[in-house]
Amino acid sequence: MSDQQKNPFEIVERGPAFSDRLEVAPPPAGGAEDAHPSVAALRERFPDAVRRAEVSAGDQHVVYVDPDANLEVLGFLKTDDAHHYDLLVDVTAVDYGGGLPLQVVYQLWSIPHRRALRVKCELPLERLHIRSVTGLWNSANWLEREVFDLFGITFEGHPDLRRILMPENYAEGHPLRKDFPLRGRFSRAEQTRRALSQDPKDYYIPEELEVGGAPSLPEALRPRTLEDGSEG
Repeated sequence: MSDQQKNPFEIVERGPAFSDRLEVAPPPAGGAEDAHPSVAALRERFPDAVRRAEVSAGDQHVVYVDPDANLEVLGFLKTDDAHHYDLLVDVTAVDYGGGLPLQVVYQLWSIPHRRALRVKCELPLERLHIRSVTGLWNSANWLEREVFDLFGITFEGHPDLRRILMPENYAEGHPLRKDFPLRGRFSRAEQTRRALSQDPKDYYIPEELEVGGAPSLPEALRPRTLEDGSEG
């Protein structure tokens, strides 16, 4: 049996490997990052908030802005008729590890102008909070909750900021952070113990349990009717 078969996680633990056959695209020509009309407009409108701009993957324009100005910049991009990014495609985050800031990423698309733009805000590890954009795009609600859940970034002003993928009582941290251990923070035995003792109330809201969850609950968790007719 090969070493890889003995330990299927070994290749993951070694991390990414670079291929000598990888073809890297040449860098964009000088000034290409400002060729995007929205990037040029942001530099003019928010000179103190725009930190830098770049072109990624050949044609993806990325602009880095001060996180304290995220609402002003994104509000301008959505409401100004010359840009009108009416579709928030995604809100996510990136952690490169090594003590580097975490990046909050807004992927925007303008339907009338058929134009894409990526906006990034860099947050130092000691200041992982930024204002919510749910007031601009309702679709940011669950997207910001996912970033909060998996990266630990707080979105100030969010109407319902709580975990969305992990249970509310999940105690191992934020799984997409680079400092998160490959197999979690707890031992296998502790993870198994917690999984076997999980409570359906950790995964479902009361309304869901009331509508369809109670009949499928283990006997010990089902409501009991007392002699006086009340439930206990």
